[in-house]
Amino acid sequence: MTKIITTLILLLSISYTQAQYAYFGTRGKIAFDKVTFTKARMRSMTQNVDPSMMMRFGGGGGGFSLDNMPESTTQKMLLYFDENSTVLTIDPSAEESSASNNSGNRMNIRGGAGGGARGGNFGGGRGGAMQMNVVGGAPRGRVNNNSKVFYQDLKKGTSNVQLEIDEKYIISDSLNNITWRFTDEYREIAGFECRRVNGSTPDSLYLVAFYTDQIPVSAGPALSSGLPGMILGLAIPEMHIQYWATKVDYTNDTTPNDWKDKKASAITLDDFVKSFGRIFQRGRDSNTARRQIQEQLIY
Repeated sequence: MTKIITTLILLLSISYTQAQYAYFGTRGKIAFDKVTFTKARMRSMTQNVDPSMMMRFGGGGGGFSLDNMPESTTQKMLLYFDENSTVLTIDPSAEESSASNNSGNRMNIRGGAGGGARGGNFGGGRGGAMQMNVVGGAPRGRVNNNSKVFYQDLKKGTSNVQLEIDEKYIISDSLNNITWRFTDEYREIAGFECRRVNGSTPDSLYLVAFYTDQIPVSAGPALSSGLPGMILGLAIPEMHIQYWATKVDYTNDTTPNDWKDKKASAITLDDFVKSFGRIFQRGRDSNTARRQIQEQLIY
């Protein structure tokens, strides 16, 4: 009888340990679909772009037409995570493709008052418009979104964004302090039960996130953090962008540390704003420029 009881206890312990690992996995890789509602985003941005800027992109002369744009596009991304950090990169094995209208996790969320998309390669929100410098007939100042890498140091509360604007830069800053408000809405994402929270950045950008405490790492895509678990769904209504997890794989590996380009120039966000503010923001309000640049680089 004693042997039977001992065996049962051992089996229960093994089962509990396995369940605990699956439930409290803190290292792995998450596949995300980044969905950009192209027409809606461009429609919002062009409302804030002056006619002279539209002419630079073929507007007014028949070259630019929303009718020729897809409703949405999907970019495949990978988020590597462990207890201390995350790295978000473009999935090298996938190409940008049109998003399916049958995507089960899409959300129809309208932005708050003020309208207008914030961000984009052509124009900024809050009335700003991206300016392009043309040298020798070739545009300069365009951000290569396919080269972006996002790094979060969860212990230090800092972030790095590696991107390319004619050359590569690694921009350092603190993690965004997002104010989250919990709701009683739940949905399943990538096999995990997720709770909805509504968020607001310091400059009042509205966010909708779905997180799971089954992955106890306070992080998510687009440098999102601050919740008691991993964010598997993130929507930024005013920018017409959504992130949805499609698959989670647990591993024993820490986040990769080879994401940095050795030739990239290190720069703080404040110094980046001073050097490249004109590309992203029209006007003289440096604080507004900083907020717009931060939003455009992150989302």
